[in-house]
Amino acid sequence: MSPYIETERLVLRPWMQGDAEEALSIYGSQQVSRWLTPDLRAVRTPEEMQTVLRRWSDVDDRSVVGHWAARSRRDGAVVGGLSLQYAPPGGDSVTITWQLAPTAWGNGYATEAGAALIRWAMHERGVIEVFAVVQPDNERAAATAERIGMEWITELGHLTQGRYQVYRIRHGDLDYHE
Repeated sequence: MSPYIETERLVLRPWMQGDAEEALSIYGSQQVSRWLTPDLRAVRTPEEMQTVLRRWSDVDDRSVVGHWAARSRRDGAVVGGLSLQYAPPGGDSVTITWQLAPTAWGNGYATEAGAALIRWAMHERGVIEVFAVVQPDNERAAATAERIGMEWITELGHLTQGRYQVYRIRHGDLDYHE
């Protein structure tokens, strides 16, 4: 199970089965789902979302890998979700993703939550660097990566999946951005 991580305005905690409706309101939103992987884009019902949440909860608590719900400390509402995953699976590189409910956009939650999750991964789990892989036309995600302190390092291209911008932050960069 992933740990709880607190920020000034948010609590990041593992997704729970009772979160399916709130999770679906984020991941099922057309404004959000257009940027998701095909397996998440296909989730359309609370039952399908519960299946995803069950899969996400099956994580070793010593691992850096996990999925978190971002809840507002003010009112307890789920405002988004984040994940850390190895890419490629079983590899050493860790990637971060963040998705916010469209109603939560523009409040700095993705930056706050993303920075906290990266600090946790580096300080508590010894991760040396974290990557974000962003579609080139996803300007919001690119701006968030930069606000977190990540720097653009390259563009990856794939014949069938398109181009992606890759951002990275290293452990040594944290001191500069904290």
